[in-house]
Amino acid sequence: MEALNPVESIEKNMYSNKDDKEIGLIDRISTGKNEEELITNKLVVKELINDLETREKEVIMLRFYKEKTQSQVAKILGITQVQVSRIERKILSSMKLKLTSS
Repeated sequence: MEALNPVESIEKNMYSNKDDKEIGLIDRISTGKNEEELITNKLVVKELINDLETREKEVIMLRFYKEKTQSQVAKILGITQVQVSRIERKILSSMKLKLTSS
């Protein structure tokens, strides 16, 4: 039944706000952020992570994606918190160098 309804333009004004500014559908679905830049950044980070060794990947995934503390990561990997800190610092420095040298 819905297939018979007329198609609405993404540019069509939906309503006006309290300042009498017309709001369109595109305004409602846009985040106001540069989505292309966000996607590019995610792809670059993913590629940088893929270049890491297995232990380094584990540290990054646990620290930044699973939001574990260095102590928690150390316990999971069977190493010390100091080792996690050193690995993390080395990885982040390496990633930063790769990003800034491109």
